[in-house]
Amino acid sequence: METAIKVDNISKRYRIGVKEKRHDTVGGEILHMLISPFHNFRKYRSLYRFKGGVEGIDFDAEEQASPDIIWALKDVSFQVPPGEVLGLIGRNGAGKSTLLKILARITDPTTGYAEIQGRISSLLEVGTGFHPELTGRDNVFLNGTILGMKKREIEEKFDEIVHFSGVERFIDTPVKRYSSGMKVRLAFSVAAHLEPELLIIDEVLAVGDADFQAKCLNKMERIGQEGRTVLFVSHNMAAVTRLCSKALLLEGGRVVNSGSAHEVVGAYLNSNLGVTSARRWADPEKAPGNAVVRLRGVRACDEKRVVREAFDIRKPIRLEMSFDVYASGRLLLPHFTVKNSEGVCAFITVDQDPEWRRRPRPAGTYVSTVMIPGNLLSEGMVYISVYCIALNPDGMMFGERNAIAFNVYDNLEGDSARGDYAKDIGGVVRPLLKWTTEYRPGGERADFSRTATEG
Repeated sequence: METAIKVDNISKRYRIGVKEKRHDTVGGEILHMLISPFHNFRKYRSLYRFKGGVEGIDFDAEEQASPDIIWALKDVSFQVPPGEVLGLIGRNGAGKSTLLKILARITDPTTGYAEIQGRISSLLEVGTGFHPELTGRDNVFLNGTILGMKKREIEEKFDEIVHFSGVERFIDTPVKRYSSGMKVRLAFSVAAHLEPELLIIDEVLAVGDADFQAKCLNKMERIGQEGRTVLFVSHNMAAVTRLCSKALLLEGGRVVNSGSAHEVVGAYLNSNLGVTSARRWADPEKAPGNAVVRLRGVRACDEKRVVREAFDIRKPIRLEMSFDVYASGRLLLPHFTVKNSEGVCAFITVDQDPEWRRRPRPAGTYVSTVMIPGNLLSEGMVYISVYCIALNPDGMMFGERNAIAFNVYDNLEGDSARGDYAKDIGGVVRPLLKWTTEYRPGGERADFSRTATEG
């Protein structure tokens, strides 16, 4: 299989209080500037390989022996085919930014091996590579040159870069006078428009307004569609599921989960919440309920009854609860409460199965199921609480708040309720409603004069 990136057991060690190698003298800095073009040629040629110089490390033993040693990455391995948009997610300090810096050749790995095919463009910090005393115009050409572009190539893209960034009025102003948002807009625009085979982006969506974030998402999606590769780090999980086809979850410097972006994001969010999309109480004595009814399990599935941590917003979701009835003769109303991540109730659905409506239930085991149609819930985390009440006499049989949770992810394909709108959309539900348009050419106006009764 052809690969754009191949990473094999990459590890990175830092020692607390020890700085990375740097040029401490003027002479050293001048020498570095003179040889930089040769390093840049090696760095941005179409294929390059690099590896760490240390092998056979026992991470735990070394950390115990030297408390000042920190392993930011530990034996990270993965492959990325050309044209894939890969998301890197995880908590702060998980090693995401360190991995990107190694791949961008900003720092070297301690152990391991990597091979990258294609020219790299990276945006790892706000205004990466910008000289504060130079104008925005000068920095566009400076960044383009650093990325290995010829002056003619930069000139051809210059107007498009500036227009995308939205800093036309300030393009001849020194960058030191730019706000952080202006810097990141221009830096992202340069990195994205100089046609790299590999684009590396670290949390650029954390800076900038909603309009620019939407432009970034659209631009990165187009880059992936053009067959170029994107590595994207973000804490915006909705952006990751919309943009990325695959994702890696890093924890403590290691890859702990990989696969489709929506499944990895769903597992990550659920692990932080301490809940999953399925729960089962093996011990009846510890299950929610009483001597009449006890809950056995709750789960969220797809149409084929496969339990999933994340669901495509366009697809139906199957909610199931199983419970045991020990004492016959009660009218029971199982029901689910559906809430979003802010605790706002989207709706409550009560069991309306005609077979058991107004009919006392005999002892036995029941599985009550309801289907939530696609294009109803909004994207984000969804919490499901499960309850069962009895009628005549009324009483709560069992209740489990936030029993399960799962992630609903949207996309930018245009066939969901979002359409071609790339920004965040509020609301606890997002139904796909039918629209019609009446059009009259030549300046004619539609007739709104008739009332509903007249029509």
